[in-house]
Amino acid sequence: MSGGGTPKGFPTPEELASVDLQSVPIKGWMDPRINFEGRRGTWSYPAAAKNLRYLKMHNPREWSPTDEDWKLPPDWKKTILNGMADRLERFRSFKIMMDICVRCGACSDKCHFFIGSGDPKNMPVLRAELLRSIYRRELTTVGKILGGLAGGRELTVDVLKEWYYYFFQCTECRRCSVFCPYGIDTAEVTMIARELLNLVGLNINWVLEPAANCQRTGNHLGIEPHAFVDNIDFFLDEIEENVGYKPEVPINKKGADVLFITPSGDVFADPAIYTLMGYFLLFDFLKKKHGFNWTMSAYASEGGNFGLFTSNEMVKRLNAKMYREAERLGVKWILGGECGHMWRVVNQYMDTMNGPSPSNLVIPESPFTPTIFTNAASTKMVHITEFTADLIKHKKLPLDPSRNDRYRVTFHDSCNPARAMGLFEEPRYILQNACNNFWDMPRSTIRESTFCCGGGAGLGNDENFEMRMRGGLPRGNAVRYMQKKHGVNVLSCICAIDKATLPPVCDYWAPGVEVAGVHELLANALVIKEGEVRENNLRGEPLAVESDQTEGQD
Repeated sequence: MSGGGTPKGFPTPEELASVDLQSVPIKGWMDPRINFEGRRGTWSYPAAAKNLRYLKMHNPREWSPTDEDWKLPPDWKKTILNGMADRLERFRSFKIMMDICVRCGACSDKCHFFIGSGDPKNMPVLRAELLRSIYRRELTTVGKILGGLAGGRELTVDVLKEWYYYFFQCTECRRCSVFCPYGIDTAEVTMIARELLNLVGLNINWVLEPAANCQRTGNHLGIEPHAFVDNIDFFLDEIEENVGYKPEVPINKKGADVLFITPSGDVFADPAIYTLMGYFLLFDFLKKKHGFNWTMSAYASEGGNFGLFTSNEMVKRLNAKMYREAERLGVKWILGGECGHMWRVVNQYMDTMNGPSPSNLVIPESPFTPTIFTNAASTKMVHITEFTADLIKHKKLPLDPSRNDRYRVTFHDSCNPARAMGLFEEPRYILQNACNNFWDMPRSTIRESTFCCGGGAGLGNDENFEMRMRGGLPRGNAVRYMQKKHGVNVLSCICAIDKATLPPVCDYWAPGVEVAGVHELLANALVIKEGEVRENNLRGEPLAVESDQTEGQD
């Protein structure tokens, strides 16, 4: 299966988990100074000037966080304050979240980055206070009069540097919001803070390069349409080699009923590529058995949206291609693959940002069951696990779960589908029907309370490895518990970023546990032809369970 790489000389898990709170600098939280040179491994490289220019964003230049001079524009302070005032006026939710927090601390120990680092400014309440304090001092009467006595701080260059450090240590997972008695969504505060930083050219490259690629080629990886098709052809050959069956994949087919859009990580990165192969086996089975009329697009080849980590305007810009391709191809509705932030955008923003949907789109209805997906009436887009779980419920998929008996599986609720969509039962239902050996992690670490992978929101880069492993500690700890209790060796999930960032988290905190998509395991169990004999799974591994495999304790 997949593998991650821990940098040479990196601390052991025992060393990294030993957070020494006594070593936290004893200074007031209002002191914004950050020693970037002394904190390598916990921050991300800035966006390249070429990406800022391509996206027509502010202040493109080459610089480093370790530089004394960040080459800010001369009017940077006015720009930030005007931007904050503008958003306070436009977004009522932002104004409310700036005013109603009582600093009760209910969210304090809920952030995976605080748990893993012990840094007080990674408590959601204090991270938000870094922005709220400027609002008070610069934009409220009481703050202008009383200053620090009212919890206000002056906006300085050091404050901007502090924002860059901490607001790019938030994965916008929204776990803290579940526990806030006032319903404050600190992820929204992070999004606004990042928008303000963008106004003066402060962003990270792991966010803006995917956004620029998506604007240029239709996907985060910068794969041109012809290369996208070549990749698909390669994977079809891989499927045939591994399982002896080659599906057909229609691309840019006009007049299909369903347009399928998946994150580009599925077309490029291990282990997500096996999820892609799983989709293809499923759809080809449905086509040959039931006449499923579907297509993919080489132009809208990305469901994910790094605009979510940049600005509201960027979300809208990158999401627009999905409706436009659905209109061009004349499909009836859209089916979306296993992706996290794709589904937060679709579920919470798509129908208002890019709607109304094209007139050719209708309320999604399964071609094979009586089900009408009324929950997708506004967006016209259905999640793949909803679609597949419905097929299983109506006994449209012959499954042999023993084919996955080499795996002992648990499930990671990806933050955006879980907390933003409430998509809890469908992936579990699929796994329970496709696998004989499935267990949930402890209740406090899943569903609404699920812990993040530690690498979402653009933080899944190598230079940020220490903070990723610190942020991944709570999830890794829960996986390790399942490994010891049930002999779990596979962590399944429905997010492309999870499939990229969880392998090193598991390698570090729970060695021996690997990562797989839900539809990879579903396709392993799918009986394509009656009486078929399949020797290998999608990875080319023997289906037979090795006799000395660890069984764990049930």
